[in-house]
Amino acid sequence: MKTKGALIWEFNQPWSIEEIEIGDPVKDEVKIQMEASGMCHSDHHLVTGGIPMAGFPVLGGHEGAGIVTEVGPGVEGIEPGDHVVLSFIPSCGQCPSCQAGLRNLCDLGAGLLGGQAVSDGTFRIQAKGQNVFPMTLLGTFSPYMVVHKSSVVKIDKSVPFEVACLVGCGVTTGYGSAVRAGDIRPGEDVAIIGVGGVGMAALQGAVNAGARHVFVVDPVEWKRDQALKFGATHVYPDILAAMAGVAEVTWGLMAKKTIVTVGELKGEDIDNYLNLTSKGGTCVVTAIGSLLDTNVTLNLAMLTLMQKNLQGTIFGGGNPHYDIPQLLSMYKAGKLNLDDMVTRQYKLEQINDGYKDMLEGRNIRGIIRYTDADR
Repeated sequence: MKTKGALIWEFNQPWSIEEIEIGDPVKDEVKIQMEASGMCHSDHHLVTGGIPMAGFPVLGGHEGAGIVTEVGPGVEGIEPGDHVVLSFIPSCGQCPSCQAGLRNLCDLGAGLLGGQAVSDGTFRIQAKGQNVFPMTLLGTFSPYMVVHKSSVVKIDKSVPFEVACLVGCGVTTGYGSAVRAGDIRPGEDVAIIGVGGVGMAALQGAVNAGARHVFVVDPVEWKRDQALKFGATHVYPDILAAMAGVAEVTWGLMAKKTIVTVGELKGEDIDNYLNLTSKGGTCVVTAIGSLLDTNVTLNLAMLTLMQKNLQGTIFGGGNPHYDIPQLLSMYKAGKLNLDDMVTRQYKLEQINDGYKDMLEGRNIRGIIRYTDADR
């Protein structure tokens, strides 16, 4: 079918709304009418080249929710009319990683940036006669998608799409960074570095896990004010101010857990993040840097002598097929504030405005909301 999508044709160029053609679902595939898509910073990394896809053009978007319209052969448990969230990492449940309980590290993820469908190895999307590389084999910056069943998670139909889409990436990643990868325990002091969509979810995870003090570091005053509403106890504009403040509050013990959720990770900042972390503490690195950045500033002696942990994590270290419905059930129970994380809604044609707002610190999370006019 022919529809439209937000494409980039080369690095450091604006998103372009153009006609695309999407194939029909084959074996193990699901066709979805998209209703909402989150505008995650990771898609901006496509523009800058920090996350280089295997080729151009690229169809952006990896955080979305919609309605199933058609299923291919071999799809069970999902049918037309179901409301679903897309998991940006497929989770097959059968590969060695999934069998070991690491479903966020499913082996199907090896092909996420290659553009070729899990189902049959073909390119399922074309634009101007060229193969299109969809972000993480999804491409939620389009009103329609055809994706592999391993990326589709059925959800409660009562959850609004504009909040449901957030758990496709940002909320699940941030919350899990706190409660899974960070394993925050009641009474621990926690630092959150950067409070966009992922960081604000990590903040809520820390609060729900029973953290004593939650220190937030963000250069944007409005975001710091929002963090206080979400449960932060102290806020700081930069890492140096945070070091002094955290040292004062904790009598020099520092934060037992530090969760790094900045928009773009820099290797030169790692040592500061570890300096904010206590002896025997854990620094969880959720933020992503450029795949080309291999330089890290780190005091190796202090890493050893202070017995600190530097922990990377993707998708919050969880199981997307379990965590996505679970987090939405917490939202319905009033235990997770997703409504206030949606700062602004945009049309697909306003995508460049949305990313400008994100980069200039005006959004916790902006979303694209599709309507009948987009079909």
